[in-house]
Amino acid sequence: MTAVMIDLTGFELTAEERELLAHPAVGGVIFFSRNYHDPEQLMELVRQTRAAARNPLILAVDHEGGRVQRFREGFSKIPAMADIFKRAADEDEALQWAQELGWLMAAEVLAMDIDLSFAPVLDVNGISEVIGDRAFASHAHDIIPIARAFIRGMHQAGMKATGKHFPGHGSVRADSHFEIPVDERSWEEIRDIDLPPFVELATCIDAVMPAHVIYPAVDDKPAGFSSYWLQDILRAQLQFKGIIFSDDLGMAGATVAGSMTDRAHAALDAGCDMVLVCNDRAGAVEVIDALEQRLESSQKHNTKCYELLAKPAGMTRSVLLNHPRWHAAQGILKKLAAD
Repeated sequence: MTAVMIDLTGFELTAEERELLAHPAVGGVIFFSRNYHDPEQLMELVRQTRAAARNPLILAVDHEGGRVQRFREGFSKIPAMADIFKRAADEDEALQWAQELGWLMAAEVLAMDIDLSFAPVLDVNGISEVIGDRAFASHAHDIIPIARAFIRGMHQAGMKATGKHFPGHGSVRADSHFEIPVDERSWEEIRDIDLPPFVELATCIDAVMPAHVIYPAVDDKPAGFSSYWLQDILRAQLQFKGIIFSDDLGMAGATVAGSMTDRAHAALDAGCDMVLVCNDRAGAVEVIDALEQRLESSQKHNTKCYELLAKPAGMTRSVLLNHPRWHAAQGILKKLAAD
């Protein structure tokens, strides 16, 4: 079972991290700003990480753009997604910009031999400050076409798309990093306001990350620990066939599920294919050791999760920086910065 995605502490691997990467339960690594100094250093860290692993690894990063872009110096400055809709002259230009920025973001990450950027955000820009301009727009009918174009660009670069945070984090004020958000609205309001991007794009996205938000009108568990949300709604009703990642189990919104081990089991039992354990090394060790007993029953996760591995496209960083599409995308960035 390769059901756990862990993080790293710095610019290069430690002896402990090499040992963790050799554990049979570890199937992924997520990178943060603390792991990035410059492109050459990151490439070497990625090489070391893959070499140390027992299993093929899914390497990931949160590189949405705007406030959430882990690699800065030496990378294009991707705007907040809300800026695309706000600053484009019309819908056609917004869609064209979204597609090219999706390609640009994905191509630059892939050139580092990193498989996934956890994007795009499909939440509405409602009352949530932690979402805010990370969302494409305030209304689902505006989000859907722009997100679809952004996903198309990601796919053209060779990267799979991850829609987050199912079924929507934008309409609740509390930040699940630090609190346990409870969205008291009716099922009808959630269905009509927040869910449509996930409904419409379920066949376009390759993975989903559920929110650590409780929606009492639907279930008493956060979506990421709820088999009703993940199995009955996402899988059965929306017919989503891809991978389900938990959000970080170290977040405050996940604490309702108990200890770190309890959270991991609860997420996997609910339907997650891979759990993220970040910024808590002791918790990560606890989880991967506890999950060894699930090895045999979870072998199916191996093949399924590996569908997200990027396909080799020969797009090295030097090739990318001379690519006509990369240069065209820089023109879009200049227009966005000038407005």
